[in-house]
Amino acid sequence: MAGPHLQQSSFLLATLKADCINKPFVQRCHDLETVMEDFPAKELHGIFPWLVESIFGSLDGINVGWNLRCLQERTNPNEYSVALGFLDPSGPMMKLVYKLQAEEYRYDFPVLYLPGPVKASIQEQVLPECSLYHNKVQFPSSGGLGLNLALSPFEYYMFYFAISLITQKNSPASHHVSPSNSAYFVLVDTYLKCFLPTEGSVLPPPSSDPGGAIPSPTPRSPAVPFTSYGMHHTSLLKRHIAHQPSVNADPASQEIWRSETLLQIFVEMWLHHYSLEMYQKMQSPHVKESFKPTEEHVLVVRLLVKHLHAFSNSLKPEPLTPSAHSHTASPLEEFKRVVIPRFVQEKLYIFLQHCFGHWPLDASFRAVLEMWLSYLQPWRYAPEKPPQSAEPLPRSVSEKWAAFIQENLLMYTKLFVGFLNRALRTDLVSPKNALMVFRVAKVFAQPNLAEMILKGEQLFLEPELVIPHRQHRLFMTPTLGGSFLSSWPPAITDASFKVKSHVYSLEGQDFQYKQMFGTEVRNLVLKLAQLICQAQQTAKSISDHSAETMASQAFFSWFRFTPSEMNGSYAGNDLDEIGQDSIKKTDEYLEKALEYLCQIFKLNEAQLTQMMMKCGTAQDENGKNQLPDCIESDAGLVLTPLGRYQIINGLRKFEVQYQGDTELQPIRSYENATLVRLLFRLSSVLNERFADQMAVLCSREDFVGRLCRYHLTNPHLMQKIRYSPMVKDRTSQNWGPRISLRFLASYRTLISLLMIYFIASWFYVGPVGCTFIILTGYFLYAVIMTFFSEGWKPHEH
Repeated sequence: MAGPHLQQSSFLLATLKADCINKPFVQRCHDLETVMEDFPAKELHGIFPWLVESIFGSLDGINVGWNLRCLQERTNPNEYSVALGFLDPSGPMMKLVYKLQAEEYRYDFPVLYLPGPVKASIQEQVLPECSLYHNKVQFPSSGGLGLNLALSPFEYYMFYFAISLITQKNSPASHHVSPSNSAYFVLVDTYLKCFLPTEGSVLPPPSSDPGGAIPSPTPRSPAVPFTSYGMHHTSLLKRHIAHQPSVNADPASQEIWRSETLLQIFVEMWLHHYSLEMYQKMQSPHVKESFKPTEEHVLVVRLLVKHLHAFSNSLKPEPLTPSAHSHTASPLEEFKRVVIPRFVQEKLYIFLQHCFGHWPLDASFRAVLEMWLSYLQPWRYAPEKPPQSAEPLPRSVSEKWAAFIQENLLMYTKLFVGFLNRALRTDLVSPKNALMVFRVAKVFAQPNLAEMILKGEQLFLEPELVIPHRQHRLFMTPTLGGSFLSSWPPAITDASFKVKSHVYSLEGQDFQYKQMFGTEVRNLVLKLAQLICQAQQTAKSISDHSAETMASQAFFSWFRFTPSEMNGSYAGNDLDEIGQDSIKKTDEYLEKALEYLCQIFKLNEAQLTQMMMKCGTAQDENGKNQLPDCIESDAGLVLTPLGRYQIINGLRKFEVQYQGDTELQPIRSYENATLVRLLFRLSSVLNERFADQMAVLCSREDFVGRLCRYHLTNPHLMQKIRYSPMVKDRTSQNWGPRISLRFLASYRTLISLLMIYFIASWFYVGPVGCTFIILTGYFLYAVIMTFFSEGWKPHEH
């Protein structure tokens, strides 16, 4: 009987593949919905893997499928609405998933495309801790190649959906798409709200049989035995491996198996790309941290974090009588109680650690920063509303969150130190970087937060009682296998023990904790405060420089180079392009950040004044920054660490100017390279031919001599050459009077000439007349500049 079904399924698959090429998107979705309703599960089973891949793309990233990450309502409203309706939790695609789930079909997912730590663990035949992988690994008869996971339809669909965020390559169009407005982002939010509801319970899956129910995945025995993840072989452990329970064996867990499966898949695919324990304890050639998260990836993780806080905070208050708890709490309520510490905390911490250490030092780090700050503030997603007041005063952090802060101490303290180290290496004059420092300082300055963090540190530093070796792992991780409901350990009441368990479970027993309010971190904060003050002064200097430059610009500056352009003495900043408003914002961000840091670490004005005097941030009498901090050595000036910080942040700089022949400067970006070379050859021919005549003219004491000296010589350059020990031949004609035509190669000059010719054409002035006007204007300009320049002074022999 399998033959006809197989042939019909193959014919149906071929027809659908042809439709993908010949029919528009909306028509294809309508036809697919018809096929899903009319055909039985046996025939739909054969097209399901292809259908999932055609929607979410191939695992190698070559085929983008429907390209949900670039699909937006603003650009493609029809396709956007049809795609969301088709993939909705109550839409046709999910109905097909449940239809196949009822028949208990299984689909192979290659282990090769799993996150690095999981893939390496399975290839080493070590059972991952996450119960998502238990009883699913299928080994081929030949051995170590071609490993697959046997997944249920729901798992297979969600695996592809989650991993498409990682595997799909960024197309050129994706750079112009806002991730938060894409169909993929909206679907993630929809699935989270459906399967992890903050109100009510998870909606039951639709079933074609009114009296039937969709079964949860059933266990499948592995082909070869696993060893436990990071533990020794014991008789008890061997029994555990030999009798691995189903992931959803507990009847009570049937109510939320989709919720638990969805969350495990999202966390594993999006966060489990770095594993401290595996990288430290497993010597494997596969453990290479080559994964680099994108900004879009981080934004999706932030959406997950925010929803999990809202989901966890929707937990109903515990009943007054302890006995009533075990009888009234539903599986969903129990799931809310442990969802963050069990599923998210460890993997998110490692993910953030890697991002803080490896993310580029640019403004894109804002996505990582906001995701971290979202996790640190669960009270922002609590159902209770803050009291309304006339003045928007900072909301104090309630003592009810002390347990969360203590059980996530490293998220607050160690990552704060990581941010300090990043901030000390960034350009705080940039408005975007200044905003990030302001955001972190503002969050940690919330009333009562610093005190609760300090309390957590004190609990960790209390004299330690005997903690059995690796016993701390049991507080945050249930026993291997099975649902969390049947294996979650009893609550621990000792606060100090909880904090120690949290720290040691994430960093190991040998971890040397660095106190956030200790001397070492306080010194880093003082350094940051110093850099903030210096950045404020630099922003003011840039603002003043920009104002002076704009005020000094004149019409004829379009025809000649300014000293700053020729020498390259001024290094610009993004403030130059953004304008005075952004400079004002930068100053406000830095000023408030400094104020918040003083509140958090109890810094006083005397300390700041002493620090500023010690670091020498005062400006000289000309209002310009001093040289970077250096020390004298046999090889000359050597930068100190402070000097390197000053240069990196643009706080100070060496005044480097071009002191050679201006005609031999490198070709600039605002010059035409071909014209520069041609004009140089022309001027060289003229200078060689008329060198004697120009020297005679420049030696005259009348007005003509002064005019020639101003325009044919460079007094500043001649003065440097006269006393420079590097110049051997001071009599060379290259240093004498000469004609320079290089300014004609400037794009500004060329545009100005074209504008003059264009305007003259309106008055019917021919090319000869335009040329005469230009030469006459330039001659008058030269005469005027001679009167107000050093060329009018008596000639120095």
